[in-house]
Amino acid sequence: MDKRNDSSDPLVLFMPSGKRGRFPKGTAILDAARELGVYVESVCGGRGICGRCQCEIQTGQFAKHGITSAAENISPPGPKEIRYAEKRELKEGRRLSCSAYVEGDLVVDIPQDLQINAQIVRKADDGRHIDRNPAIQLCYVEVEEPDMHKPLGDLDRLKAALEKDWGWNDLMVDSHLLPNIQKILRDGEWKVTAAIHRDMNSSRPSLIALYPGLHNEAYGIACDIGSTTIALHLVSLLSGSTIASTGTPNPQIRFGEDLMSRVSYVMMNPDGREGMTTAVRNAINGMIENACTEAGINPTDILDLVFVGNPIMHHLFLGIDPTELGGAPFALAVSGAVHSWASDLDVHVNKGARVYMLPCIAGHVGADAAAVTLCEGPHRQKKQMLVVDVGTNAEIVLGNKDHIVAASSPTGPAFEGAEISCGQRAAPGAIERVRIDPETLEPRVRVIGCDKWSDEEGFAEGTAKTGVTGVCGSAIIEVIAEMYLTGIISEDGVVDGALAAKSDRIVADGRTFSYTLWRGEPELTIKQTDVRAIQLAKAALYAGIRLLMDKKGIDHVDSISFAGAFGTFIDPKYAMVLGLIPDCDLDNVKAVGNAAGYGAKMALLNRTYRREIEETVRRIEKIETALEPDFQQHFVNAMAMPNKVDPFPKLAKAVKLPERKALDPSGADAGGRRRRRNRG
Repeated sequence: MDKRNDSSDPLVLFMPSGKRGRFPKGTAILDAARELGVYVESVCGGRGICGRCQCEIQTGQFAKHGITSAAENISPPGPKEIRYAEKRELKEGRRLSCSAYVEGDLVVDIPQDLQINAQIVRKADDGRHIDRNPAIQLCYVEVEEPDMHKPLGDLDRLKAALEKDWGWNDLMVDSHLLPNIQKILRDGEWKVTAAIHRDMNSSRPSLIALYPGLHNEAYGIACDIGSTTIALHLVSLLSGSTIASTGTPNPQIRFGEDLMSRVSYVMMNPDGREGMTTAVRNAINGMIENACTEAGINPTDILDLVFVGNPIMHHLFLGIDPTELGGAPFALAVSGAVHSWASDLDVHVNKGARVYMLPCIAGHVGADAAAVTLCEGPHRQKKQMLVVDVGTNAEIVLGNKDHIVAASSPTGPAFEGAEISCGQRAAPGAIERVRIDPETLEPRVRVIGCDKWSDEEGFAEGTAKTGVTGVCGSAIIEVIAEMYLTGIISEDGVVDGALAAKSDRIVADGRTFSYTLWRGEPELTIKQTDVRAIQLAKAALYAGIRLLMDKKGIDHVDSISFAGAFGTFIDPKYAMVLGLIPDCDLDNVKAVGNAAGYGAKMALLNRTYRREIEETVRRIEKIETALEPDFQQHFVNAMAMPNKVDPFPKLAKAVKLPERKALDPSGADAGGRRRRRNRG
């Protein structure tokens, strides 16, 4: 009997993978992970010596997953763990999964710093040039030494030197500097470098850091806090170059896969907000430490930080309860730009470092969408530009220099692999590209970590270490689109069971049919429910776009920019075949990478961009899709591929679209005839 199907056994949920199963009491966490295909490294073979299999047990009520995880649901530390903790370091809250045993329902977090086969966070800085006008200026001065006949304090003489040499008058001085100014001046033999912060020309300048002697480097952080991944860039404020980039899965994912489940967690757990705020800040501090180590710099040289994120990530990072964003009217605690101190947010950099957060556009269109807008600049265009940041919650901006509208659409995590039976996040071993032969219906795939297609020599060798483990977001789009183009599914998304006579990859699956994409261990199958999940997600996105087009009074867009880590790897042709985006000349559809992170970098390096986006956000018309009566009809039409009513003439010139036919979920054709299932 498969114990994972025994409902009397404890439920174990692994994060961030989201894989779950039921196991008898007394099962080692390591064994449960292996049975579910969760990668946990163990060099010593479970002897409790290497410490590579460390895990963390999360406690609390996880409503989205229907599980309550408690500390008493895992066995107490045994001799192996106690011995390891005495001889080596075992961080507080961590257990050795080889020596910790299931005693009840558990949520188990696999720490990212221990994952060798970790998720690839595909959010990189694209290296475009940005004109600099930073809020930080380094000023070297030689200060007059003390004189008994001139009873002026050391700080006052420093301020006088900065006014004389640099024109800085009416300087404010950060209080954390006061106890150290005399020592710094003497260490530098009265030659020092002052870091001055001035964001707006109307604001008073502030002395925020002081270095002995000539100090010729200052750094900043541009960070995009995504609901799934966090991307961070360490940037030289003097050269404008990116010194290091790093990324990590957002640790808040253990509290909920999507945004609303995280709001729900806050509502149901008294310390939920604090827990999620601490989790994201700790992750950011770890990323900063890693970036500084990679670049060989001291975190105290980081003086300015810019953060962007959707409204819920924005609020949780700032320590604000996001509960009001969980229901109408989706009220933001603060919508304008936020100016703060890094130390107030527990970010471990220079004590005087400043934080700037871009403004939020609306209750579900956040500072990340503002950063994407700043990066792509629809407000600078004459023609109609559509900008889509595809994530767990899609944010949409449409317009030109005359008028811009914006909205969000609840696509859910399906595009990122969640809710798909064989889906996974982008990691080595994940299928990322799919092509299906229209005659034989045989697939060929490409896998992350190998540059060969599955029908090319060298593929087996290239995937020997990783295997083929699942299907990531870009491939999910491609396989569904390819299934439509080859006739495996109808325009209504129903798998055609009659094709089982043509290919043994079409298999009966209860009352519906599935398509076998990969034969191996594990076998990867696209089920009817997977197709439906993608249809629901893409229909929500397209319906939101169509509403904005209605508000603009336009029937087409001139260009489309796909932003976000997911958008970066989408093939625009397949996105259009699926009906994810409206018809457009494919030459004018582009992936723009982590535009939110790049917009943050623009705001970091140039204060003018901060004023530009603040003014632009004030002019954007916000549309709440949930309140629009036409949304439901647009949604229903968008369930079809590419769309039930909207034409796609430009796509049809580039791609041969199949003739329309409709099947009901049981496999009957449009005429009502039952298609016989061939189980051969």
